[in-house]
Amino acid sequence: MPAPLTVSTPSEREIAISRDFDAPRDLVFLCYSRPDLIRRWLGPPDWTMPTCEIDFRVGGRWRFVLKSPDGFEMGSGGVYREIEHPQRIVNTETYDMDWTGGEAIVTVAFEQHADGTTTTRTTVLYSSREARDGALATPMADGMEVSFKRLDAVLESQPAA
Repeated sequence: MPAPLTVSTPSEREIAISRDFDAPRDLVFLCYSRPDLIRRWLGPPDWTMPTCEIDFRVGGRWRFVLKSPDGFEMGSGGVYREIEHPQRIVNTETYDMDWTGGEAIVTVAFEQHADGTTTTRTTVLYSSREARDGALATPMADGMEVSFKRLDAVLESQPAA
């Protein structure tokens, strides 16, 4: 089982998250780009994802809405800026309830290792230091680790990409 994610702050506006997965890079990349797979791992296990729309191309839009068991909905969306299969995805991200002070830029780099595992390095560039610090003050990292554990299970159940 992979170690939990690590979080660092490489600049006053960035949060960097690193996580290893026991799966090849192509398969991990696929799980970030296909709605049917994203629905299986993104978010808390007792939440649903009524909206998972992806136009996976540079300039294409994405939109996710997560729904809690008591009906609370959290929506977010953005535009894909760069896609380098299977090394890198760069997209914008804005939450419907704009708690991050505007648009953030999210970069996910997928690093393949000789042993067949993959490290994802996610960097989120916020609009300000205050927005970054606000994100750090939330249980964001705990929530991401919950999702990544769910992704571990999806990766175990998928044939190689």
